[in-house]
Amino acid sequence: MKVSVIGATGYAGAELLRILYQHPQAEVVHVTSESHTGERISALYPHLRGLYDLELESMKDISRIGEDSDFVFIGLPHGHAMEVGKALEKFPVRIIDLGADYRFSNTAVYEEWYHVPHTHPEAERVYGLAELYREEIRRAKIIGNAGCFTTASILALAPLAKHRLIDMNTIIVDAKSGVSGAGRSPKQGNHFPELYDSFKAYNVAHHRHTPEIEQALEELSGETVVLNFTPHLVPMSRGILATCYGTLKQEITAEMVDAAFQKMYGNEYFIRLLGRNGYPATKDVRGSNFCDIAWHIDERTRRVIVLSAIDNLVKGAAGQAVQNFNIACGFEEKMGLDVVPMYP
Repeated sequence: MKVSVIGATGYAGAELLRILYQHPQAEVVHVTSESHTGERISALYPHLRGLYDLELESMKDISRIGEDSDFVFIGLPHGHAMEVGKALEKFPVRIIDLGADYRFSNTAVYEEWYHVPHTHPEAERVYGLAELYREEIRRAKIIGNAGCFTTASILALAPLAKHRLIDMNTIIVDAKSGVSGAGRSPKQGNHFPELYDSFKAYNVAHHRHTPEIEQALEELSGETVVLNFTPHLVPMSRGILATCYGTLKQEITAEMVDAAFQKMYGNEYFIRLLGRNGYPATKDVRGSNFCDIAWHIDERTRRVIVLSAIDNLVKGAAGQAVQNFNIACGFEEKMGLDVVPMYP
């Protein structure tokens, strides 16, 4: 399959190129960047030297990219993928957007949280969280790749929601991310002296991944979901650990919780269940497309606490995009992704 990467110079774009290089059924034909047009991708990311020496193009000639490509991956900030999606409507090319523009079934929710108008509301799209929407992804023209915090959180809570084991109005998600999740552009808060040896929360009560988590859990449970999501920034380059809380319904036992996770994920290659009382760690999934999940039950408070760990740039971005690509193309789902996590 001939693939192109629009916005290849962000961390997710570079990670996507790293994964696609080892994919036996993908050939990268175009890479774009509006701020580095004419430069070689390997000059910006020396780890790609000798592997990718493609020249970065402008996406102004999007028709040529559409004609040359079977799939287009979009790694642009929110608000920009819709322009690409509309420009490629007349081409048979399929799209995976790593941003937020095509994640929401209700574009009014997108506009409320992202504060930009949705200019492509009629687009036929599906939510790109592979383990939950596999059948829809197979046929999709546009796939809205799930976000990083949302992937860790939704996968942690999905068995509880689907089997209606918890009161859906009691959910709290407390998640921590490495700084690569903030992107490559320098900011004061990501400056080494500001970040190192520190730990802080941000965007409390209004992080944009909140409605994305709620949307998926509502579809699974059939109930309205309003939850609290608090993200934190950790002084490490990559990784997410999500700690998710919910109050068990009165008749639910620990064994029923165990069975729900086994039933939903027992045959999922990329989800590794550590079982009840396990402790996932970001280091154990680094550089991989795995999501490690464990759960604890506090009988005193009747709460279940689910822990999940992912690499935010892989399962939370580029790896998930390739997993969706594999599903959509009919390839083996782990093609190009079957790698051992890096350790230490």
